[in-house]
Amino acid sequence: MITKTDALLSLRPGAEWTITEDDLIWNDQNQLRPTDAEVDAEVERLQVVYASKEYQRKRASEYPSIPDQLDTLYHGGYDAWKATIQAVKDKYPKE
Repeated sequence: MITKTDALLSLRPGAEWTITEDDLIWNDQNQLRPTDAEVDAEVERLQVVYASKEYQRKRASEYPSIPDQLDTLYHGGYDAWKATIQAVKDKYPKE
């Protein structure tokens, strides 16, 4: 889940601020505080980006470990390794 904190970190990297409950306290003298509309828009944008990469998260959890991949390469060769990886890619295609 994308939070207001995520949006602030994205909008104003390195800025100094704190959030208590839902109140933003802006302490940075070098960067302007983003408006609530900017923060809300950034939360929505980041949610879209996160959702669009779900296939990557699913693939990462199902790819064999690096030692297992190396073992497949050693014992089965490149084509066997490629087939193992392709099976996961086919299960979770890019959208």
